[in-house]
Amino acid sequence: MVQTSAVPTIRIAQDPEADALLGRDPLALLLGMLLDQQFPMERAFAGPALLAQRLGTDTLSAAAIADTDPETLKAAFAGPPAVHRYPGSMAERTQAVCRLLVERHDGRAEQLWADVPDGATLLRRIGELPGFGAQKAKILVALLGKQYGVTPPGWREAAGDYGADGARRSVADVVDPTSLAEVRAFKQEAKAAAKAKKTS
Repeated sequence: MVQTSAVPTIRIAQDPEADALLGRDPLALLLGMLLDQQFPMERAFAGPALLAQRLGTDTLSAAAIADTDPETLKAAFAGPPAVHRYPGSMAERTQAVCRLLVERHDGRAEQLWADVPDGATLLRRIGELPGFGAQKAKILVALLGKQYGVTPPGWREAAGDYGADGARRSVADVVDPTSLAEVRAFKQEAKAAAKAKKTS
C-alpha cells in the first residue's frame, strides 16, 4: 500500500510551519530523519523548513539541492542558527542523499516507497541512502508506516521493535508533546543502560 492521498498530520517538530512541510513534502520528512542524529528530535525535523527558508523555497527539491554549490549549501546549513550541530558534514550528507534520489528515483523521495512490494524492500531501499544505517532505516520504515500511510506488507516486521503498536521508542511515535517526552525518556534510559553495560 502506498501513501494515501490525504496529507498526513505531523507534529514531530512541535512547530506548525515545520510540521506542515513534513506532512506535505516527503523529501522534508526524509531529510528530517537524516538530521535526527546527535541532535534534539524536534530541532532535527524542523531543519528542513529552516533549510527551505534559507534556500528561498516553499518545497524542497532534490534536484535543486543536488545541483547547489556545496559551499552555498554549507553556508545555508551554518546559519545562524545552524540547521544541525554538525552543519558542514550534514550539508554534505544531505546533498549526497539528494543526488542518489536524482540518480535512482527521479529526484522524488516518495519513489522510495511508491511501488514497494513489501517492507523488506522498503527497508533495503532506505538503507541504500547515505547516512541511513540499519537502525535509522528501521525507524524511518516505522515512521512511514505509523504516520505517513506507507504500509506495504511486512512493514512492521521490517521496522523491528520500532514498528510495534503503542511503542515509545523513536520519532516514529511522536505525535504530541507528551509522546515526545516519553520517547526522549526512553532514549535516555536506553543510553544510560548501554553506558552501564559498557562499564560493568
